[in-house]
Amino acid sequence: MTTKAQVAGKMTSRQRVMNALNGLPVDRPPVANPTSVATVEMMDLVNAYFPEANRDPEMNARLAATEYTEFGFDAIAPYFSIIQESSALGCDMQWEQKDNWPTVRMANPIWKSSRDVKVPADFLQHRDITAITGSIKLLKQEFGDDVAIIGKTMGPWTLAYHVFGVEPFLLGTVDDPDETMAALHRLKEFTVLFGQAQIDAGADILTLPDHATGDLVSAEYYKRFLLEMHQELAETFDVPIILHICGNTIDRMPYIAQTGMAAFHFDSRNDPQEAMDAVNGGIKLVGNVNNPTTLYARTPAEVRKEVYRALDAGVQLIAPECAVPLKTKAENLVEIPIAVEDWAAEHGMI
Repeated sequence: MTTKAQVAGKMTSRQRVMNALNGLPVDRPPVANPTSVATVEMMDLVNAYFPEANRDPEMNARLAATEYTEFGFDAIAPYFSIIQESSALGCDMQWEQKDNWPTVRMANPIWKSSRDVKVPADFLQHRDITAITGSIKLLKQEFGDDVAIIGKTMGPWTLAYHVFGVEPFLLGTVDDPDETMAALHRLKEFTVLFGQAQIDAGADILTLPDHATGDLVSAEYYKRFLLEMHQELAETFDVPIILHICGNTIDRMPYIAQTGMAAFHFDSRNDPQEAMDAVNGGIKLVGNVNNPTTLYARTPAEVRKEVYRALDAGVQLIAPECAVPLKTKAENLVEIPIAVEDWAAEHGMI
């Protein structure tokens, strides 16, 4: 790991990201989206299209690499969606085409109770699992230690939405909380299996999306059902973990800061300064440039304003708030690292 004395020279992208996540000095704040920056424009550029780019390791790696080679980000995140595990478990899938995300048809859940949750013997060999582990291996071969590779493994709450259906699962948290906890603990096994497989393939970091958002459940629900489980997951893996939850999360950030995870990737619906105050130094923050309005529909100048706002608040890693809209313009994504470089220069870092 780079020491403070070495920061005077330019760091590699991987060093920059790993240092930021570990609370060590950096030459400038890193730019690293731990979800996805895959776009239609990049699919056209490298001839790697949805849905195949979600299911074929070589196409996946080719598209994922554009985060680093074309946009100038400091990391590559090859898991574009949130459905690889669910597909491998047999959920009803809608794969879509290049301008739409693949989705799980949650109206047709595959399981009804914790007793149904079983790990298929060939889970890690399913094509939608090996698409990601195979891609990580290819990316590691191509880029070595120059850039951080970020894997992604769904948390048990997110998986529960997919396998039980959103409404039945949320009703169960009220009607039978003990059964809900049993189901989450069983689903956690998939989180660990797929996460470790990606680490073994070469991932430097894992994103853990677990969508217990304030739009659906209270902060007390997060504390009751997930805080201890997230603490266990943080101790399970030997790489930094970035927790991701969409939506309004300020009210649960004090709990999230207790997870022991390296960072929290947060939504633009949360003010950066309020978020920094809420975590109070207990966890690093990643974010939180707005996707549907700023990156999708506005100009690089407005992207720059949001980057500066996050940096001025002290956000440690700069990124879009979530997976970017597929029709996001390249110029807006390129502006993020340019703005970070300019901010760093203005603040005497470079």
